[in-house]
Amino acid sequence: MGLSQTLLVYVLVCVHLGVSQHFLRLRPSPSDHLPVPDLKEDPDPEYDPREQDLDERTLRKKLGSNFDPNFMSISAPMLVNLSTPDNQVKLQGPMPSYIKKIDITETPYGKRIKVGKKARRKFLQWLWTYTHCPVVYTWKDLGVRFWPRYIKEGNCFSERSCSFPEGMSCKPVKSINKIFLRWYCQGFLKQKYCTWIQVQYPIISECKCSC
Repeated sequence: MGLSQTLLVYVLVCVHLGVSQHFLRLRPSPSDHLPVPDLKEDPDPEYDPREQDLDERTLRKKLGSNFDPNFMSISAPMLVNLSTPDNQVKLQGPMPSYIKKIDITETPYGKRIKVGKKARRKFLQWLWTYTHCPVVYTWKDLGVRFWPRYIKEGNCFSERSCSFPEGMSCKPVKSINKIFLRWYCQGFLKQKYCTWIQVQYPIISECKCSC
């Protein structure tokens, strides 16, 4: 298996004395290390792909079926928050079993209180909404040394605590990998060799309320 198939995006290129590039390993796990931090790039344009290296037809062929328009964009999209406002979050799927099993009729003192089915259902629905941790998606510019240049990156909603009482927060529990092309250079400025290689970029796909 060649380097272009095995190199991950968290083995990234950084500058060394302005003349060569080396790998910086950014661990994708544990998951709370996501999303991937902004990359430290050599600002020297000599390490940028040239116009002839950015031919869309050639790059599409090189990326093949890995091109995912749901998470990638060649041209600049509107770089805005793509999430639904928290008070309009649409909960998907069945209510989690750990919420269904909550007995709201029992008090800490052993006494029981009467709660109607409708009131119980509304309370559990509120609790589910309150503790729900949506993934907030935002378009991010990876720079000219990635193709496609723009990625729809996931973050865990973090504007408030997700627990009742407060204290817990939304954290990543799952991620998916999307394959991009990375412009990679080896050697010194006048003797360097540059080419596009495939790299995997991890994207948060699920968040949960956690300590």
